[in-house]
Amino acid sequence: MNVNAPELGEHVLLAIDTAIGTTVALGASGRIRVAVSDDPRGHAEAIGRLLDEVFRATGTHPARVTGVVAGIGPGPFTGLRVGIAAAHAFALGRGVPLLPVQGHAAVALDAFEQGAAEHLRVVQDARRRELFVTEFSALDEAGLPVATAGPSLLTRAEYVERPGDIWPERIPAASLVRVAARRLASNRPFDDDRALYLRAPDVAQPSAPKRVST
Repeated sequence: MNVNAPELGEHVLLAIDTAIGTTVALGASGRIRVAVSDDPRGHAEAIGRLLDEVFRATGTHPARVTGVVAGIGPGPFTGLRVGIAAAHAFALGRGVPLLPVQGHAAVALDAFEQGAAEHLRVVQDARRRELFVTEFSALDEAGLPVATAGPSLLTRAEYVERPGDIWPERIPAASLVRVAARRLASNRPFDDDRALYLRAPDVAQPSAPKRVST
């Protein structure tokens, strides 16, 4: 899939997201090439194949990349950390900036540009009968979605549906690239380099060793 992106300017931006499936996008010369895998597992195996696909399809050499956009969630611990680690590794290897962007901002950008109402919520399945929710209110003067609440973690029992709620099937990596390009163009700050798990990972903490009686 190819997407027009005049906001790229001279930037060549690579985006990696593993919050829902695995999505990779490469933006260069005003166009973004996207490659996806909807497999909820196997992120590490998919990333290499999708990277090869976007670089081959665009004829872009990895040395041209000027920044790497990391989708920081919200998302599940196991999947999200794989994509963020891959983005870190590529940015470090090429000596270019890491550009952290929340996935829900990319979803909101698509929705507003497609005519969504002024206020919307992005609602994402967080498993365990829970949801990730972020609220947005329109686009600002730089064309960036304005978050007014969240991201937060709600139980399904707490969730009350509103008109216009958006449930993404995947995080649109092309719009991660476009959000990053607009932030660069307007000198806006990027998100903290911190994965948004919004809950503790499923790792049991080691217990204290038992005393040995004498």
